[in-house]
Amino acid sequence: MGRRCRYSRRVIFLSLIFFAAGAGPGADAQPLSTPWTAAAHAATVPLPEYPRPQLQRKEWLDLNGRWDYRGGPALPDPRSAATPPSFEDAGKILVPYPPESWLSGVQRKQEINCWYRRSFLVPDGWKGRHVLLNFGAVDNTAVIFVNGRKIGTHTGGYDSFSFDITDALRPGANTLVLGAWDANDGRAPSGKNGPRGDYTFTSGIWQTVWLEPVGKLYVHGLKLEPDVTAHQLKLTVVGDSSEWGQPALRFSVEATAFCEGKAVATITGNADEVLHLPVRHPRLWSPDHPFLYDLRIRLIDRQGKVVDEVTSYFGMRSVSVGRVNGQPHLLLNGHFLFQLGLLDQGYWPDGIYTAPTDEALKSDIAFAKRAGFNMIRKHMKTEPQRWYYWADKLGILVWQDMPSIWYQDEDTAVVRSEFRHELQRIIDDHFNSPSIVTWIPFNENWGAFDVREITTWVKHYDPSRLVNGNTGFNNNPSYQKAYGDPGNGDFVDMHIYAAPLREASRPDGRRVGMLGEFGGIGLYEPGHMWPVLNNAYEMALSCENLTQRYELMLNEVEQLMEYRGLSGALYTQTTDVEHEINGLLTYDRKVEKMNIEAVRATNQRIIKKSRELDTR
Repeated sequence: MGRRCRYSRRVIFLSLIFFAAGAGPGADAQPLSTPWTAAAHAATVPLPEYPRPQLQRKEWLDLNGRWDYRGGPALPDPRSAATPPSFEDAGKILVPYPPESWLSGVQRKQEINCWYRRSFLVPDGWKGRHVLLNFGAVDNTAVIFVNGRKIGTHTGGYDSFSFDITDALRPGANTLVLGAWDANDGRAPSGKNGPRGDYTFTSGIWQTVWLEPVGKLYVHGLKLEPDVTAHQLKLTVVGDSSEWGQPALRFSVEATAFCEGKAVATITGNADEVLHLPVRHPRLWSPDHPFLYDLRIRLIDRQGKVVDEVTSYFGMRSVSVGRVNGQPHLLLNGHFLFQLGLLDQGYWPDGIYTAPTDEALKSDIAFAKRAGFNMIRKHMKTEPQRWYYWADKLGILVWQDMPSIWYQDEDTAVVRSEFRHELQRIIDDHFNSPSIVTWIPFNENWGAFDVREITTWVKHYDPSRLVNGNTGFNNNPSYQKAYGDPGNGDFVDMHIYAAPLREASRPDGRRVGMLGEFGGIGLYEPGHMWPVLNNAYEMALSCENLTQRYELMLNEVEQLMEYRGLSGALYTQTTDVEHEINGLLTYDRKVEKMNIEAVRATNQRIIKKSRELDTR
């Protein structure tokens, strides 16, 4: 076969520049750089792209950059702080990289109490308008002060939130302080980012912070649900109906869909009501043809004046379970498509939970596509909304995990309630993304409780998608009793690594058979590994050997699809992550550890075969 593991010339060039420059604070402690580390470190405003592509306004102010920072268990607990602490002798942090990461410039663990401060000027053109302060995500409980005034508190490390800070603003410079509390004690949703997680955990701000101006009444949110059968988009413009409905303040909503720049449909109606936007002869979204319609939403007053305008996009696609050759199978747009994916954990050696740049965020998805996969399972974390934009734009199916709690049986009234609330907010945050086709409440019984009831609730809350209630129900952490297969939802899903893949789940008459994780074979790449004792489920000797073993496993997967009704399979994993070296890419994204052309050919053969099996 010959060695075809590839090293990028661009990677080598950027790495030489990065290390020649010394890379600034903490350079000696940076064990691995990515191709984007240098650009992220040098940026005055890192991650400058508008962070919310499906509800976008033209005017905004990015607050990413260098903030004053103090952290540590001896500082005041933000949850009970009536005023911000002193920032005397404060250091600096590069927001939005978490303080545990090298890119933040802090690189300390178990801060527990994180305090941030920065000043800002409100643009002159925003005078007389309301100003929203938006956060992509802060781990875990955040309290916000503006000019010393407490604005509000938010709990939950994975969902976005906003505050109207207009009343606290003053002319000239304004001061924003955020306190974040994160005990990392396993009693909040945290996934691998917790006490039993395998990797460096993170705290505090880890997604973009920004300001934007709006009117007194404005578009709070959108809910977009494609209805392929009826050739329409079910659209809800979320507002404050208690004010919008007042006779003196009556407003209407106008929604216009665009296809390649040309308006193809317009509808008017009321906020907080389901509108049916016609999409005649819809161009369907799929991994092969990820077509997206553009969308413009206007809020119009009684005099015909546009008081708010946002842009968005949507994809027309359907997801369902249907019968193929008498067995339940996964259907996309009414046809069987074998979902062949990668487990993707979204960790970075320079930013830990936060990708160094938007190009880096895009790169893992682009790599999965190039390797011939059509699905990614986002494992035990969420991503910034721009990650889902790239999944929508490039065309890859997404299975979205809920980050697990670890101690679901301790302080259950609080812990379980917060899990349920954050699960709902995560679904709300990412509901509009056409690439997301499956929700996963629990993984391998981690933090599992009321699995059957929660699976039913998710299916009811979002009937437009599939639900995999407990993926890998055959595995279980040693410290708790297994919940097991809930028996409902859309999947029978087992994880198999060392055992023969032929033991994978079969469809049970109602639910599809799924091999939710397999593979996990490692390969040492000296110079590209995290400086710890590295491991994997099994080890390969070389790129050639690893590629051959992958091809052998996929031959078995193909047999299971053809003769046992298997609907999908997920290989572990996209990249190495700290001590785990079972990725197709090294952790620094500099080495492809398999012959990717051979992997692509194998993957595409199996996906093509699934289309041939489709008799619908």
